[in-house]
Amino acid sequence: MATLKDIAAAAGVSSAAVSRILNNDATLNVSLETRQKVLAAASALNYQKRTANVSKSTFSLGIVQWFSSQQEVNDSYYLSIRQGIEDFCVKNCISVVRAFKTDLNYMDALEHVDGIVCVGKFSKAEISRFTGLTKNIIFLDMPVKDIHISTITLDFEQAVYDALTYLEELGHRHIGFLSGKEYVEKGQLFPDSRKKYFVKYCKKHKLTYEPYLLEDTFDMESGYRMMKRLIEAGTLPTAVFAASDAIAVGAMKALSDSGLHVPGDVSILGFDDTALSAFTTPKLTTMHAPSYDMGSFGASLVYHMLKLKPETAMKVLLPCRLVVRESCRENVRD
Repeated sequence: MATLKDIAAAAGVSSAAVSRILNNDATLNVSLETRQKVLAAASALNYQKRTANVSKSTFSLGIVQWFSSQQEVNDSYYLSIRQGIEDFCVKNCISVVRAFKTDLNYMDALEHVDGIVCVGKFSKAEISRFTGLTKNIIFLDMPVKDIHISTITLDFEQAVYDALTYLEELGHRHIGFLSGKEYVEKGQLFPDSRKKYFVKYCKKHKLTYEPYLLEDTFDMESGYRMMKRLIEAGTLPTAVFAASDAIAVGAMKALSDSGLHVPGDVSILGFDDTALSAFTTPKLTTMHAPSYDMGSFGASLVYHMLKLKPETAMKVLLPCRLVVRESCRENVRD
């Protein structure tokens, strides 16, 4: 039987986008051509939509997303996490209640759920409100120090180490880092630990990074702006590590618009391994973040919390892996 991933591969889009198109999600902002490609692929593969048997469902799972629905459309990383959650729920006849933090009275929708998966970044006050609703709860993509709260996060320390080791082995000694800033409730900055590990690695290995470390937002426009600043400063690193594929794509566009080439003039390494990364020119070398698995594991853990009632929370670190494509090469400038 054809799956959403099969359709996504045939249509050249993410599985999360396929799901929303097949569910006629009116908030999804994609072109008519893309919708037609997905529908044609689904027809050609004889896709049959699976639906949960609600009458057999004995468990309801709330999904809280810190993004608005429109922001989620523009960030396939979080879309992929949600797809992992929902696919697990379909397979196990779990009813789903979705709530975006930007929705009015979104907490009301979660009052009667059996468990909650919180996706994204939340303040201490928000965490307290969620844990007050149920003990069957997990936070994805956000570390929580409370030993009573389960979390699944990415192993950023090892990921940064692997990325920079790869660039250093290619002979790069001047490496930039382009990242974004994320904020939780009341404008509180949520620090990106990748920056800390990046600086730590560069200092230990005596790499030059200070002139090339910039932060803006996690999108293509931000990547474009930050790379333009580096270009206009008159000196460029030989390689750039971007904290997201979106930032990396924007940076590549800025280099191209300035008559510079990737990887000839600057090597670019991204983070996430979104569907877009395999379709850039050149194809983007990136760190694969297992976002879909994070969602699936998160839903599974909450499901088993209800059954097993464990007294100990789980703190899970998921490894990332380097995906080598075409956007990095040996340093020939120094």
